[in-house]
Amino acid sequence: MRTFFSSILIFLSLLTSFVGIGQEDFQLPEGVKTLVIDPGHGGHDPGCHGAHSKEKDIALAIGLKLGQYIQTKYPEINIVYTRKTDVFVTLDDRAKIANENNADLFICIHANAASAKAKGVETYVLGLHRTESQQKIAERENSTIYLEEDNGEKYEDFDLSPDAIIARQLQLSVFLDQSISFAAKVQSQFKNLGRHDRGVKQAGFLVLYKTTMPSVLIETGFLTHKEEEEFLRKPVNQQKMANSIFKAFQEYKSEIEGVNTLIVDAQEIKDLKDSIVEVVNDTLLVEEKEVEVDLTDKYIFKVQIETSKTRIKLDDRRFKGEDVSEYKQHQLFKYTVGEYVMDIQSALVLRKEMLEKGFNSSFVVAFKNGERVSITEAKQAL
Repeated sequence: MRTFFSSILIFLSLLTSFVGIGQEDFQLPEGVKTLVIDPGHGGHDPGCHGAHSKEKDIALAIGLKLGQYIQTKYPEINIVYTRKTDVFVTLDDRAKIANENNADLFICIHANAASAKAKGVETYVLGLHRTESQQKIAERENSTIYLEEDNGEKYEDFDLSPDAIIARQLQLSVFLDQSISFAAKVQSQFKNLGRHDRGVKQAGFLVLYKTTMPSVLIETGFLTHKEEEEFLRKPVNQQKMANSIFKAFQEYKSEIEGVNTLIVDAQEIKDLKDSIVEVVNDTLLVEEKEVEVDLTDKYIFKVQIETSKTRIKLDDRRFKGEDVSEYKQHQLFKYTVGEYVMDIQSALVLRKEMLEKGFNSSFVVAFKNGERVSITEAKQAL
């Protein structure tokens, strides 16, 4: 009986020992204004490895591509990376970056290792492990602390016991539902991609323990499984994995913000990603390519503000009274404003106006003889 009450007292002391921070100090994000993407490992910490690849490289490739996709569709979101190159970042600093930037969501990307037969994708939230394999994964990812300059000395008094994790879970419980919701969406998208779904799981990852917002850690596959390593090391498949997380992010953002948003593939925002026209210090930036241009036809520039799987009435209130035109491409209905003949600068000015009016996915598109053409071709025709 004395042991039982002693455990209770220890648990309660843990619950109140987080520098005076109580659950009431944490607030649920009403939307996603700041996102932190955390590609695991880096620098002298390679993470796990397969026959031909390292975890740090896989995680960085997927993380950077994910950020590009999200920034393209949601230019208003502040995307912060814990690393964008092959450098070492401590676990403490990764969490600190997220906390100090007041992130609304933290996405940690990793790859897995186990026996040669283990395969599949799994997404973790903070909690108690339920199997020995989950414990080993957490221990492996947490072992990064021993590669820090002080050999992990600053974590010497850090408590990741079951009692401490439960206490931290309770303290961060305001975020748990959102973490699980996003994790489930990630797993669903991976399953749609044809990956083996290992489910949403819990474990005591130090980086999740220290972050104070909805947070997940994604294990993108096992580098110790021959076929999965071959899959993950190909850039085209890294793009597919990033696209799956991107689609899950769109679902999650729509859900917590209470809006009905068309969930698109990264391919559907190809023009935004590859040949979008942007104004940076009044300079036109496009990808330069050699294109044969027929100057006998005029090029028309418009600003696309909306895409939908179903037709939208041109006087729909979501268009805020703008004079909107419709065209159809790839089985999608797309809506534009403005029409400028051989005048891309006016289209750029209009795009800035549309962004200021809240059309956050606005971008310039070009047409020739009524057909959509690439911005690169149209720019060279000027």
